[in-house]
Amino acid sequence: MDTKEYIESGILELYVYGLLSEAENIEVSTMAKNHPEINDEIIAIEKGIVALSSSFSPFHSVANFEKIKAKLELKHSSVIQMKPRNWSNYMGWAAAIVLLIGIGYQYQKLGQTNNQVVTIGNEKEKLTKELNFLEQKNKAAETSLAAIRDQKNTVVALSGQAVNPKSFAKVYWNKETKVVYVDAAGLPEPPKGMVYQVWALKMNPLTPTSIGLLENFDTNNQKIFAVEDTGSAEAFGITLEPAGGSLTPTMEQLYTLGKV
Repeated sequence: MDTKEYIESGILELYVYGLLSEAENIEVSTMAKNHPEINDEIIAIEKGIVALSSSFSPFHSVANFEKIKAKLELKHSSVIQMKPRNWSNYMGWAAAIVLLIGIGYQYQKLGQTNNQVVTIGNEKEKLTKELNFLEQKNKAAETSLAAIRDQKNTVVALSGQAVNPKSFAKVYWNKETKVVYVDAAGLPEPPKGMVYQVWALKMNPLTPTSIGLLENFDTNNQKIFAVEDTGSAEAFGITLEPAGGSLTPTMEQLYTLGKV
């Protein structure tokens, strides 16, 4: 073991604290004599402990000491001899303080580690929820695409009307399953508080039947919506209605219309 490893091993602190066996004390003393850097480290440790101990011990200036001594001499016929301080006691206190500081540091690190674990757990839970949401969206998109690609579908093109001539849409109607999908990519985003409503129409006499609302328009990236079944229809139309839909179509807000 080189001198650096010997210093970093912690044995010098135990030597200064007086916690080593006699054989270990002899070993450290020999190492200190043979290696100046080890001896310097021992001196540095002792100075650190003395400084730390002094910060916790009461301090009296020389003047204060002399005042106290004079008062004691007046009170007693003989001078009371002041006992020298026992540095081993201070070293014991210093060792305890160092130990407490070490425990406090480790406790703080443990708290930081626990906080990191909680943060990572929260992030993992958030990512899991986001992943599940994306998986559900992907499944819904796959279902929608499979439905509109069915060769049995009747595709009805809906063209723009007077309120917005540039609008367009498509209806995919499977007459066997009665399933209806609407591709509304050609419609502008509805104003706040409004919703698109899809109507199945009988032409003679004109009889509109609501088959669904194109809700959550802004969050539906593909703009493909499943609406209610329809047994028979001669045309389809889409109007803009107040949120929640209307019992009858608002013809002034007819955006698209197409015959089957």
